Amino acid sequence: MTALVKGPASYFPSIEKKYGRPIEQWKDLIRTSPLTKHMELVAWLKSEHGLGHGHANALVAHTLAERSED
Repeated sequence: MTALVKGPASYFPSIEKKYGRPIEQWKDLIRTSPLTKHMELVAWLKSEHGLGHGHANALVAHTLAERSED
């Protein structure tokens, strides 16, 4: 039985399907961006890469949460 994915990661399958890039590529873009604030990164993904707000927010939230775990 597969565990139910919750939180930002629950968006990942639809992000990959809609935008055609693996999640790691999106996360690499976020990690290498000179921007550091959550909403700046969300706005950047929306304006420069055409992501919807929910998808951009999920990617940024998940990526920044990984940073804080280091």
